[in-house]
Amino acid sequence: MRIILIGQAPFGAKVLEGLLEKDAEIVAVYTPPDKPQGPLDPLKRTALYKKIAVFQPNTYKADQVFAAYKDLKPDLAILAFVNRIIPLPYLELPTFDAICYHPSFLPRHRGASAINWALIMGDIKTGLTIFWPDAGIDTGPILLQREVEIGSDDTAGSIYFNHLFPMGVDAIIESVDLIKAGKAPKIRQNEDEATYEPPCEDQAAGINWNKSDHEIYNLVRGCDPQPGAYTHRQGEKIRLYGARLLQDPVAEQPGTIVQIDSNSIHIAVNGGKLVVGKVHSESTGKVRAAVFASEHSLNVGERFASAL
Repeated sequence: MRIILIGQAPFGAKVLEGLLEKDAEIVAVYTPPDKPQGPLDPLKRTALYKKIAVFQPNTYKADQVFAAYKDLKPDLAILAFVNRIIPLPYLELPTFDAICYHPSFLPRHRGASAINWALIMGDIKTGLTIFWPDAGIDTGPILLQREVEIGSDDTAGSIYFNHLFPMGVDAIIESVDLIKAGKAPKIRQNEDEATYEPPCEDQAAGINWNKSDHEIYNLVRGCDPQPGAYTHRQGEKIRLYGARLLQDPVAEQPGTIVQIDSNSIHIAVNGGKLVVGKVHSESTGKVRAAVFASEHSLNVGERFASAL
C-alpha cells in the first residue's frame, strides 16, 4: 500500500516512525514550508533521515502541486496533525481515500482547538477520532475512536502529551492495519450531537473575574500552555499557568491577590481561590509566580482587572 503522510511536528514524526516500524511503504511526506531561520520540522527531519521524498507546497490549490501528488499514485493519504485545509481532490484520489486524526470524540468539538474547548467547557472526558475526511470540517465518517478521562488537574497540555498524542499514533497505525485487512468501518457522525468551536485564541482566553470559580479554572487550564488565559495589570496582559483551584471561600473581591508564597500567587474567585504557579508577561516572559510577584512589586490586596 503506497502511503502519503501529510502532517507536521513531533506527532507527525512519531506517526512516520511507527508506520516504518510496521514496514509501511511511505512514498512521500507533505509538511508546511520551512520557517525562516527556524529549526527543521521534526516530520521533515525524520523523512529526510529515512530518505523519503518531502514536499512543502505553499498552497495545495496550484495545478502543478496536485499533478506531482497524482504522479505518486497513492493508495492512502494520512493526515497527521494538519492545520491547513486539504482540498477534496487530494482526499479522493488515493485508492482507499484518506484518513485523518482529530483530538476529540467526534462529533463533539469539531474545529482546530478541540482539546482546549473540552477543558474550557468543563467536559469530564474527551478522546480521539480517526475519520475519513470529506469536504466539511471534521464531518467525515468515523473509522476508530478512543476515549480519555479528563482529570481535575489536567491541562490541555497534559491531556495531549500524556494521552492523545501516544494513543493517536497507535490509533493511526491500527487504522492502517484495518484498511489493509478490508475491515475499516465508515460510521456516519450524528449531527444532532455535533459541536463546533473556533480556534482558541486571545479573543476566547480573557478572564472575567465575575464568573464562577470552575469557569475561571477551566479557562486557565484549557488555555495552558497555549494561548494562555490572561488578565490585566496596569494595562499589561498577564497570562496564568499551572493553576489549582482551592474551594476555600474568601471575603475579598474576585481577582484580588489574597496570598503570595514561595511557589504561587493565590487569587480570590467566586467560591474559592485560584492558585497560580507560573505567570507570563510581555516584560518578563514566563516565570514562576513568586518571581513575577517580586520583580513587579505585586502585593496582597492588589486586584487584577478582568479582560472583557
